[in-house]
Amino acid sequence: MALVSVQPAHAQFGGLERTEVKEGYEIRAGETNILVFRPSVRVGAQTTGGIHEPNAEWTGSAKANLIAALEDVHGAQGTNLVMVPDQEGEMADLVEEYTALFGTVAGSVLAHKMTYGNRLPTKKDRFDWTLGEEAARLKELGGDYGLFFLTYDSYGSTGRKVLQGLALVLGGGFVPSGVHVGYAGLVDLETGELVWLNVDTSMGGDPRTVEGAQKRVAQLMEEFPRKAAGQPGTDPEGRVIVLPPPTAEDGSVLPPDDEPAAEDVEEGQ
Repeated sequence: MALVSVQPAHAQFGGLERTEVKEGYEIRAGETNILVFRPSVRVGAQTTGGIHEPNAEWTGSAKANLIAALEDVHGAQGTNLVMVPDQEGEMADLVEEYTALFGTVAGSVLAHKMTYGNRLPTKKDRFDWTLGEEAARLKELGGDYGLFFLTYDSYGSTGRKVLQGLALVLGGGFVPSGVHVGYAGLVDLETGELVWLNVDTSMGGDPRTVEGAQKRVAQLMEEFPRKAAGQPGTDPEGRVIVLPPPTAEDGSVLPPDDEPAAEDVEEGQ
């Protein structure tokens, strides 16, 4: 919903690329873990009439490529990037809830802070947004910060591109073909504050390909907050930690919430 709400601004003002950091904020010194949650990804085609048609195959490829690119990211030097797999049960609901909340807050920041001429008077001169103190519950996964990603791609169909060309030739005005939006945000789980946000409503890189996903992630991680300096020789270099997926009591890997367990599939047959 938050990504959809960005599209009118994109259509009205053209591509927007904005980064905001809470004034004077630095990531805490010392051993710091940043939880990298699974990106929320939507990929599809834009029909001649401008309607988005989801494509499950494209979305699956894009999500896998973006996750792999996130594991290789170098935009958070000096911190540990903890790659969080799909969760199970209450924690899965919690992660889903805060991923959606992040999208809503990010959409509000874009509309009322980053879009010139539409800024709220109380937000004009400061970056002051939060997901609430209850976000601290996510620290149970072993992190000090939460890094959220949302991407939305709607590729212009042949009919849409033809319509765009006709509009230009016949003087019918500009008809956009394709929408490519991305968000990345860092939340301090100690306070729930959104301390950094990068939004681009005209993103490059095709996440359906490995190279495109790497370009997309590099763009999303631009101007990532600096880490505060600690005592000389005490700060770690930072590494990527891949958490194991949730398992059942017998040690078997539990499937994501949106995939049926093997025994359920057999029973359905």
